[in-house]
Amino acid sequence: MPDPNGFLRFGRRMPARRPVPVRIMDWREVYPSADDELIREQAGRCMDCGIPFCHEGCPLGNRIPDWNDLVRTGNWNAAIQSLHSTNNFPEFTGRLCPAPCEASCVLAIGDDAVTIKQVEVEIINRAYENGRVRPQPAAAPSGKTVAVVGSGPAGLAAAQQLARAGHTVTVYERDDAIGGLLRYGIPDFKLEKQHIDARVEQLLAEGVAFRTGVNVGVDVSAAQLRAEHDAVLLATGALAGRETDTPGRELSGIHQAMAHLTQANVAVAGGPQPEITAAGKHVIIIGGGDTGADCLGVAHRQGAASVTQLDRYPQPPDARDEQRDPWPTWPWILRNYAAHEEGGDRVFSVAVQRFVGDEQGRVRAIVLVDVIVERVNGRGVVTEVPGTEREIPADLVLLAIGFEGTDATGALEQLGLARSPRGTVECGPDWQTPADGVFVAGDAHKGASLIVWAIAEGRSAAAAIHRYLGGEGSLPAPVAPSSRPLIPA
Repeated sequence: MPDPNGFLRFGRRMPARRPVPVRIMDWREVYPSADDELIREQAGRCMDCGIPFCHEGCPLGNRIPDWNDLVRTGNWNAAIQSLHSTNNFPEFTGRLCPAPCEASCVLAIGDDAVTIKQVEVEIINRAYENGRVRPQPAAAPSGKTVAVVGSGPAGLAAAQQLARAGHTVTVYERDDAIGGLLRYGIPDFKLEKQHIDARVEQLLAEGVAFRTGVNVGVDVSAAQLRAEHDAVLLATGALAGRETDTPGRELSGIHQAMAHLTQANVAVAGGPQPEITAAGKHVIIIGGGDTGADCLGVAHRQGAASVTQLDRYPQPPDARDEQRDPWPTWPWILRNYAAHEEGGDRVFSVAVQRFVGDEQGRVRAIVLVDVIVERVNGRGVVTEVPGTEREIPADLVLLAIGFEGTDATGALEQLGLARSPRGTVECGPDWQTPADGVFVAGDAHKGASLIVWAIAEGRSAAAAIHRYLGGEGSLPAPVAPSSRPLIPA
């Protein structure tokens, strides 16, 4: 039974973030672990609703009221078992997911939502501390082999599910380390990389093999991969950055945001210092989403002279507009990330009219203009406001304006697969592409989306591959290829 008065006795509280002057001097995670009293108090706010809409908000189908009450009563061992039954990697989702479950929490109708995401990450933190995250190797091999292309959350989730079902799984990763976007796209102040390393150790103990530095379609042909394995899963992500045709784009000093983040992460991991650095520069970040906020935090830590983040849309309200976004839909509200506490300016309802260069062909400024964005026939139409043009300095411009699908074009061509108009790989209801025995999951299929969706699709594609291989029993399949997220892509 839940605490019937928990939500009345306690308000929503989060653990204090590390102080800004301290945390911008290093790359460690912003949030320290919370104490037991705080987390048990917050878990006790869960009402164990008769119809838990948080389940609908989470594509993994996490049993949120169950593990909330287990935490409230101090049963951490049962809590991690419940959490792991639906989520392979709660240490990733608990740190990186925007928590659509909280937006659909019933308590959020007239109060602040339960801190579901924070409870989740504390469950897995304590599980690691107490040695409760152990390998679960299969009892016997199936004799079937599977190649997983890409080692992001979708690929790793599928690999773990398939290995535990007895299949021999090899994960191919073109980078020099496992993790995909988690490794070289997410800054350490959001996800320290020992969390990835710990899962890789578990997967190795469960029989998964990893081949890094292998670009499928270049270093290994897709035909060779198909010949050596009984099934192939494409989990290559959606890292093709969206471009702009703004005049002056050819100037040096203008880069895709992911190039900046990747170089920063490599340097933090002990690699070479980044060529794309914000040190001492006036930085312009074009884009108001998660990737832009990641660039903001990196720029602070690299010692930028100034940072300005631009968003073409108007500033959202602080609270849900029930007329526009009624509960339990995902609300359009102002989202302040930890990086926004650390400095920099946010400018809304603006667009870059052109980039201005110096005599050496480097960007030195941008011309900014106010804009009005209107929805016409389902599309955003941008209109410039006359007389609002102004120039601001810019030594480094980062494009964080979204992604255009998978960039694994070599492998797709060799498999006879085409990218859809959205840059993704389409599949049937069984997650299989038009190429026999070749499946797809994660951002390569859905487009750039949430980590919970990547893991959910990886688990579901693994279930389909298991059926294709004639495996005994069934594996969990939380979503279908036609499923759509509550949060608009």
